[in-house]
Amino acid sequence: MDIYTIIFLALAVFIFLRLRSVLGQRTGSERPPYDRAAPNVVQRGQDNNVVPIPGSVIDQPASAAPAEPVEPTERWKGIAEPGTALAQGLDAVAAQDSSFDPRHFLSGARSAYEMIVLAFANGDRRALRDLLSTEVYESFEAAIKDREKHEQKTETRFVSIDKAEIVSAETRDRSTQLTVRFVSQMISVTRDKAGTIVDGSPDKVADITDIWTFARDSTSRDPNWKLVGTGSAH
Repeated sequence: MDIYTIIFLALAVFIFLRLRSVLGQRTGSERPPYDRAAPNVVQRGQDNNVVPIPGSVIDQPASAAPAEPVEPTERWKGIAEPGTALAQGLDAVAAQDSSFDPRHFLSGARSAYEMIVLAFANGDRRALRDLLSTEVYESFEAAIKDREKHEQKTETRFVSIDKAEIVSAETRDRSTQLTVRFVSQMISVTRDKAGTIVDGSPDKVADITDIWTFARDSTSRDPNWKLVGTGSAH
């Protein structure tokens, strides 16, 4: 071997050792490659037509850690007094759905309450259909048709939602029902075709108390809560 061959061999060995030190070796414990398809899977889940009050999206945040066991007297603190019918009803709901969180439910219920009231005022049937049971939707649609027949338009604006509290909870077979009392302030006025006020006032803030019942089938693939009953407190 001449001197040049020796020099080239030494250079090749040096380059090999440098590359190995930079790139490293497989040890069998490497992390798998980043899955570029994963975000698309999440996006498809988020694109489902799920309104703000629905199921697991509201009841239990996806990022939340498993709940720590709590004493029965503390379980519904701020929501229901221990030993009351409401607390027992919430126990039954939680037994049927371990992910149920009343605070997240109420947060979604407040949003749904505002959406439904405004959609009704605007005659938005598409929004109402996703939020109401068939029976309640038919009742709302009849009122909208009556407004349209008389060429009337309603303008509603929320000033505040002062309170949203669960007043009853129960399970019936596969159905979970929660009744919520909403205390709010809003401005609402209905005008005819000529713009004459036929109901309400554009300047007066009205105190409103509504008692609404939401339900969902705990065994259904559809996680949405829907409004199944309405009432008002006088």
